[in-house]
Amino acid sequence: MAQIHQLSNILSDQISAGEVIERPASVVKELVENSIDAGSSRIDVEITEAGLKQIKITDNGSGIAPDQVQLAFKRFATSKINNQADLFKIHSLGFRGEALPSIAAISDITMKTSDGEHEGSEIHIHGGKLVQQGPAEIRRGTTVEVNELFFNTPNRLKYLKSTATELSKITDIVNRLALSHPEVALSLQHNGRELLRTSGRNNMQQVIAGIYGNPSMKKMISVENENSKFKLTGYTSLPELTRASRKYISVIINGRFVKDYALNHSIIDGYGSKLMVGRYPVSVISVEMDPSLIDVNVHPTKQEVRLLDSRELSDFISKSIYASLSQRNLIPDALDNQSLKRGLSEHNTMEVALNFDELEKQTNDTETLTSSIEIDRTVGQISSINAKKEKLNAEPVMIKTKSDLVNSDVETFKNYYLNERPKLPFGNAEQHDETERFPRLRFIGQVHGTYLIAESHDGMYIVDQHAAQERINYEKFRKQVGEISTDEQNLLVPIVLDYPASDAMAIKGRFDLLESVGIKLEPFGNNSFVIRQHPTWFEKGQEEKTIREMIDWVLKNDKLSTASFREQAAIMTSCKQAIKANHHLDHKQAQALLDNLHKCENPFNCPHGRPVLIHFSPSDLQTMFKRIQDPHESDGWE
Repeated sequence: MAQIHQLSNILSDQISAGEVIERPASVVKELVENSIDAGSSRIDVEITEAGLKQIKITDNGSGIAPDQVQLAFKRFATSKINNQADLFKIHSLGFRGEALPSIAAISDITMKTSDGEHEGSEIHIHGGKLVQQGPAEIRRGTTVEVNELFFNTPNRLKYLKSTATELSKITDIVNRLALSHPEVALSLQHNGRELLRTSGRNNMQQVIAGIYGNPSMKKMISVENENSKFKLTGYTSLPELTRASRKYISVIINGRFVKDYALNHSIIDGYGSKLMVGRYPVSVISVEMDPSLIDVNVHPTKQEVRLLDSRELSDFISKSIYASLSQRNLIPDALDNQSLKRGLSEHNTMEVALNFDELEKQTNDTETLTSSIEIDRTVGQISSINAKKEKLNAEPVMIKTKSDLVNSDVETFKNYYLNERPKLPFGNAEQHDETERFPRLRFIGQVHGTYLIAESHDGMYIVDQHAAQERINYEKFRKQVGEISTDEQNLLVPIVLDYPASDAMAIKGRFDLLESVGIKLEPFGNNSFVIRQHPTWFEKGQEEKTIREMIDWVLKNDKLSTASFREQAAIMTSCKQAIKANHHLDHKQAQALLDNLHKCENPFNCPHGRPVLIHFSPSDLQTMFKRIQDPHESDGWE
């Protein structure tokens, strides 16, 4: 048997580095967090070859005293906590005393630091060994240069991705830190090219616009709420602005970006059925709470936390977002979806940077990690896009934003629309309620048996008839699903369902859940079940298919709650019983559909999140027909 011995400090630091420092982005995160904890108001991050060649971070924080510089590189050395009680009220981002020694153990690192009043200090450490220490210039703040990352741990290099992906990870970290601390002016440069710069004015909107672009920021709404335990602030996107992944959701607790599936899901839950399936919002939600209610000491990277009142906070976030959305008119504006505006939004500088993972798929697998060709090409694309945006901003374009459409032609159009047009059959257009979230619509016509054309006091609407009836049905069925016990129909011929033994056992354990939506199964042999009745709201001829689909949901999700199950049942039934595309409606049917839509609690989206209708304002119509841009038009309609 081998002899037991104690590991050397350098080797133990290298092992610790494997937990704390996973990739170059980890170095950036730890060092920037140290700068924030030092009270910095400005932090500059300079990256060379995605951090594999050099990472340089400069701040204007409090600095480190000369006699404590060496101590800062010792394991478990920290200025953030002093005793066990401090672990339960952590306010700082770093406190474990592992970052600097872990980085120093696997790189060549130089630090220059000063408090701005006394002589500074410079220290050079290579692979965990002190090389040199001496005086430095008097400049308040700290500069850290990390070179040759992972030079003595080659196995770590094998697990890194391309330079494009590694820069993407760094960009994402810096973005999250900028969103978490809008009061700090943060900049990020790669190979001399600037990728991000925030003002440090403590304006969250400006930071969001700098990362995701102004067009995206304009489609986000403020979310604010407070109770005795939590204070919530932030922004979340309207349902029309979504992304294909959850990575555009940022949850910040006490200034710390955290990864928590339950909290991310609570944001999505706040949208209810307003989001399309497989689409996710752009959200930045910041929560302030008592530090004693959160444990940040559960993982070396400090991104995973444990909450004492996790369920209560999730519910608070969901209700806050729901309340903010419920106060808004969620009808998409037609011109906001034009290709010009969409292009500017989707190709925002930082949004391109966030999508390096997708660009990496086109990268040759045999490329060397230290090659900067791919990343330079990508950043070049970003610069090209910025140049195009500057050109678009400098030159007049035919499609303008609503704020640009204020002139006499607009007033002429409004006067005609509100005063000279025939009054709508449901009432006086002049007496409409300006505060109502959803307008009363008058049917005009139908296109391809699929879309209804309607008008109201504020313009023209195009309505997806299938989505509209889905919404109407859903709001009816979600109430009936909970009342099915007294509203059921017997089957003339019972339905027999056969399942494998494993599935049959799982089904038997969920009888109560199935019965909550009216599916009453009786054992019929070892692995079979018989059904003798069903809810009356099941579509005729689709009873067995509907029941099998519901049982499949139960089998796929063993944690499905009764409320979620009823929701799914209502959505499925509303879809099956809605009118389909290419179904022609007469005038009376179409108007009835529009009137019923107006009565809905949420008339903006179908249960799957697709928009029910889009809106063309009078200004939009004039813009599309270029009646606003033409100077010779001054007498209204011709």
